[in-house]
Amino acid sequence: MTTITSLAPLLDRLFLEAEAASGTTHAAVADLSDAERERMLRSKTDYRDLYRRLKDAPLAVSRETGHLLYMLARSSSAKAIVEFGTSFGLSTLHLAAGLRDNGGGRLITSEFEPSKAARARENLSAGGLIDLVEIREGDALQTLGADLPDTIDLVLLDGAKALYPEILDLVEGHLRPGAIIVADNADHSPDYLARVRAPGSGYMSTPFAEDVELSVRINSAAPGTTTRA
Repeated sequence: MTTITSLAPLLDRLFLEAEAASGTTHAAVADLSDAERERMLRSKTDYRDLYRRLKDAPLAVSRETGHLLYMLARSSSAKAIVEFGTSFGLSTLHLAAGLRDNGGGRLITSEFEPSKAARARENLSAGGLIDLVEIREGDALQTLGADLPDTIDLVLLDGAKALYPEILDLVEGHLRPGAIIVADNADHSPDYLARVRAPGSGYMSTPFAEDVELSVRINSAAPGTTTRA
């Protein structure tokens, strides 16, 4: 039995809880107009206020995206994964399950809200995967700014959308050729999309399903350096 199969009861429960919490999520931003929400999502400063409002919301990936993450981790034989935006750990469980079934590895994930990091630890412990995961609490611009693996196989971007380019800056010099980047809800980060889709950027990138941008690093810089289009 694969790890992802054994996790099915836990994942089903967490997805159902996330679906049930949709009312709480909507209520947290009910006083904001659509334009204001979009502005906060794309702001490099005001996103903090938005995510504080959503501190009790699971903000989970879809079931389909969860399956995709596991499949990508397995098919790439990933050993080193970085995740931006842990929330309650649903995406983290899928990624860590891939690592377990690959024979082990290291998953570094960053979460801004301490209460969410605590929930993620509980869920990863329940799934028997906490030993593979390092949860770094705080601003990802600091927590992912040092002590990354020399070579990164897979990256998930699912935190503050405005910071996707900055997080890519932090990990880019560690990406091996063929490394995969999954950016959830990337349509809220036009700067990021322009960068990974640009000819000569070092990436091949395409939208996948309704809300995911799937990119592959086709060449790499030396660790610790950044290559811009």
